[in-house]
Amino acid sequence: MNWQEGQLIYNGKYKIEKYLGGGGFAVTYQAMHTKLNRRVVIKTPNISVQRDPDYPKYVERFKKEAQMLAMCCADSHPHIVQVFDFFEEDGRYCLEMQYIAGKSLWEYVQTHGALQETDAVKYIRQIGLALVDVHQKGVFHLDVTPPNIMLNFDPKISNSGKAVLIDFGIAGDISPPSTLSRSFGNKAFAPYELTRKGSRHPTVDVYCIAASLYYAVTGQRPTNSFERKYEQEELIQPKQLIPSLSDAVNQGILQGMALEAKDRPQTMQEWLNLLPSLQAGTGFAEIESNSTELILASDVGVDYHKLENLLKAGQWKAADEETTRLMLKIAGREQQGWLDIEDINKFPCTDLRTIDQIWVRCSNGHFGFSVQKRIWQEVGGKRFANINIYITFCQYVGWYKDPEGWLMYEQITFNTKSPEGHLPASLLIWLWQRYDWRFSSGKTIAWWDIITSLSLRLTKCKL
Repeated sequence: MNWQEGQLIYNGKYKIEKYLGGGGFAVTYQAMHTKLNRRVVIKTPNISVQRDPDYPKYVERFKKEAQMLAMCCADSHPHIVQVFDFFEEDGRYCLEMQYIAGKSLWEYVQTHGALQETDAVKYIRQIGLALVDVHQKGVFHLDVTPPNIMLNFDPKISNSGKAVLIDFGIAGDISPPSTLSRSFGNKAFAPYELTRKGSRHPTVDVYCIAASLYYAVTGQRPTNSFERKYEQEELIQPKQLIPSLSDAVNQGILQGMALEAKDRPQTMQEWLNLLPSLQAGTGFAEIESNSTELILASDVGVDYHKLENLLKAGQWKAADEETTRLMLKIAGREQQGWLDIEDINKFPCTDLRTIDQIWVRCSNGHFGFSVQKRIWQEVGGKRFANINIYITFCQYVGWYKDPEGWLMYEQITFNTKSPEGHLPASLLIWLWQRYDWRFSSGKTIAWWDIITSLSLRLTKCKL
C-alpha cells in the first residue's frame, strides 16, 4: 500500500506531503519531519518489488547502499545529497534524505530550454567535483543523468545556483531482473557497457556526466550508445546544434562520450581538466585561480610548471618552443632536434596527456595534440594516409596556404585568432622546414607518417 498525503509514519515522526516519483526498485516521497519542522525526502522499496522472491537479498543491498551513501556525504559535501536516517516502517526499510528545493536538470531544460553554456558548465563542474570525492571512496554513481541532478537556486539572485547529485545508483545496482528495463531508463545518457554488462568503472560516470552536459547545452538527448555501437548511428556534435558553443566544451563532451571506455578520460579529474574555467559570474576565462588544478603528472620526472605558466600568460610561441624542448628531452633526441616514428610510439602516455591537457585547458580547447588528432581524423587521416590528406589537414590548421604552400615556422600565428589546432607546431613544422624525409631502420618516412603516428599514439594513450 502506498502512503497517502497527510499520513503519519514512524510513530508520527514524519508526515507524508506528496509522492515524488519512483523507478524500478524504489519510490520517493516528500515529507515533513514533524519534530524538527524540516522538509525531507523518504525513499523506500517499491511495493511490487516486495513480492519478489529475492526481496530479502535486495533489502540487504539497499542497506549497504544506504551506508555507502552516508559515507559519501559524511563530510557534508555541498553537491551530494545528505542522508539523515535509515529506519523500518511496517516492514519497509526507509532512507531519510535531504530535500532539495528546485528542479532536476531534466525538468528545468524541458521547461525553460537549454542552459547558457557558462551555467551548464558551472553546474556540471560542481557535480564532477563531487564525483571526484565519491570515486576516491571507491563508489560509482552509475546514473549521473539529468533526472538525478537537482538545480537549487534563487532566480532573483544572480549566480546563486548550485547542483546537487541524488540517487546514488541504488535502483540500477540492486533492482530485480523484472524491473531492469525501468531502472536503466536513461539509456540516452548511459554507455552501452553499463546497460549491457553492468560495468562499474569511473569511465561510466564520465560518459554519463558528459552526456548530461550535452543535454544541458543543447536541450536534446544525445544519440543512444547502443545505436552508436550496433547500428552505426552517428553522435551529432553539440557544436552542430549550437554553433556558438566553445571548442573546449564541445571537445570535452565528445571525449567524455567516446563510445569505447578505453577512449574516454579514465578519471573524473582528467575529464574536468578538459572543461574551460569560469570567470566569476561573467563567462569563460583563460585562467581562474580557484579552478580545478591540472595534475602535472610525469612518468619520467619532468617538471611542467614552466610550460603551464607560459600558456597561462598567453606566451604561445615560448610555450610552443618549450613543448618541443620537453618532448625532445623526454625522447632523448635533443641533439637530433626531431622525433622519429619509433620515438613517438614509445612516448610516455602520462607525459603526452599532461602536455596535451595543459594546451587544451589554457586555450579553451582551441589548441592541443588531441585537437589536431580530431581534425586529422575528420579530414580522412588513417593509418595509411597520403599527401593529399596531409595537405587538407595542414590547410585546416593553417600550416599550408595557397599559393604560398607550406608555412615556415616564422610565419606561424601565435595567438588564439589562428585556426583551430594551429598549435603546438614547432616539432611538426620543423620536419618539412629542415628535412624532406628521414630514414628509420632503412625505411623512408614521409611527413604525414609522423602525424599518423602521433594520432595513433594519442588514441592508444586515450587522448
